Amino acid sequence: MDSQSQGGDYMPPQEKADISAWMGVAAGALGSLMATLDISIVNASLPTIQGEIGASTSEGTWVATAYLVAEIIVIPLTGWLERVFGLRRFLLIAAILFTGFSIMCGLADNLGTMIIGRVGQGFTGGAMIPTAMTIIATRLPPSQQPIGTAIFGATVILGPVLGPLLGGWLTENLSWHYAFFINVPVSILLIALLIFGLPNDKMNLDELKSADWLGIIGMSLGLGGLTIVLEDGHKEQWFESALIWQLTILTIIGFALMALGQFYAKKPVIKLALLRNREFAAVSMMALILGGVLYGTSYIIPQFLAAIADYNALQAGQVVFLAGVPSLLMMPFVPFLIRSLDLRLAVALGFGMLAFSSFWDAALTAQSTGPDFTESQLMRGVGQILGFMFLNQAAISAVKMEDAGDAAGLFNAARNLGGSVTLALLATLQDTRWQFHRWNLHANLQQNDAAAQNWLSSLTQQFGGGEEGLTAAYHMIDAAISRDALVMAFNDEFWLMTVGTLLIIPLVLFLKPLPKGQINMAMH
Repeated sequence: MDSQSQGGDYMPPQEKADISAWMGVAAGALGSLMATLDISIVNASLPTIQGEIGASTSEGTWVATAYLVAEIIVIPLTGWLERVFGLRRFLLIAAILFTGFSIMCGLADNLGTMIIGRVGQGFTGGAMIPTAMTIIATRLPPSQQPIGTAIFGATVILGPVLGPLLGGWLTENLSWHYAFFINVPVSILLIALLIFGLPNDKMNLDELKSADWLGIIGMSLGLGGLTIVLEDGHKEQWFESALIWQLTILTIIGFALMALGQFYAKKPVIKLALLRNREFAAVSMMALILGGVLYGTSYIIPQFLAAIADYNALQAGQVVFLAGVPSLLMMPFVPFLIRSLDLRLAVALGFGMLAFSSFWDAALTAQSTGPDFTESQLMRGVGQILGFMFLNQAAISAVKMEDAGDAAGLFNAARNLGGSVTLALLATLQDTRWQFHRWNLHANLQQNDAAAQNWLSSLTQQFGGGEEGLTAAYHMIDAAISRDALVMAFNDEFWLMTVGTLLIIPLVLFLKPLPKGQINMAMH
């Protein structure tokens, strides 16, 4: 592939990379790990954070969603921003700002401040994900690029599953604030690696004049508006709310501006014309579902364990991390697998395992605990690495080499968009299905049913009898019904991911096998 840098004084890599090149790769991997890890680092400690900043459960999902939405917007912009500022300068700015926004999140005492900080983290952290591939492509010779690709793959897969474990440990042993403050020493190391590992590129401010401003503004309005509509639609009674109408109109205007940018911009911020390619369109659809499952499960499982099994943040994080074990074990073999396995078979197998793992988790009960997730999490981990690594290869091989950077950006944006939309949908689904099941369970509990009468009588006596005992018994029965209804709502969420994943598998028929022995690299 063409390994010319787009940003400055780049020298073609030698047959073996030197220490400074590997420091650059380490910087890319560390930045990518930090960015993907911070998506989910709050998941296990979210119940604690919600309580301390005064947010409801549905509002609390914004702590995760705000980060993802910002990442979706910035990922396609990274190639352009690299050209404007030069790769090293751009990443140094991103790392410094990311540190500042992390401190803001750690000091937040209300939902508004937290969301501003998370949006800032998403914008600056999202820039570090696709640029990691740029560093690998420009700093390593072709013979060593598969090693860099495997390292990058490990960060993207491990980040979302390591996040809840690290966040949980910090919450239980120190405070949830340190889930954000930990970024400070990591960022200092990252800045040092960037300074010594990357060449100093020249700025190209003329790129600001030719930028696709219609697309940039439109994408921000469209994706931001869409996510808020999905997130708050149920709470606001959908189109009975003036706010939802206004946001929907804003979303439509945003996507219309982005569409205009496709025709009038010299280089559109997102090259949507690539979606006319059936193979790439299939890959993008599968990336949406992959992101939904990846981020959705790392959100649902800690929520279930906290609400039903009374797990603390660390215990919930340990369960989520199980999905990362197969990734750690398989990652050294990824280059061999990509060369040896048929791409279509690997993707179908990966998505099949993701679907079956969700199906496995769709039979939870009020007695379910962490060990009930062991088999499904391990299976999910294998499915994720097969799905992500091979789909990434398919995204790049589906387009011309000059479009590889745009394809990589669109693939990453689709994965994060899938995660953002899924988090919003899951929050709404959990609320609506909990109410539905709770109403049904109450309706089916007949007053003249002998078993129900015995249960009520027994509880009344346990609480001392009389009017007070009867009231306490009713409260206890309602709590038990609410708990069972919530478990059923969680099962519905896993069913949704099962069906969605199964429906997308036939799209592998549109994929083409990679040429024998080829590993694709993409850069911005």
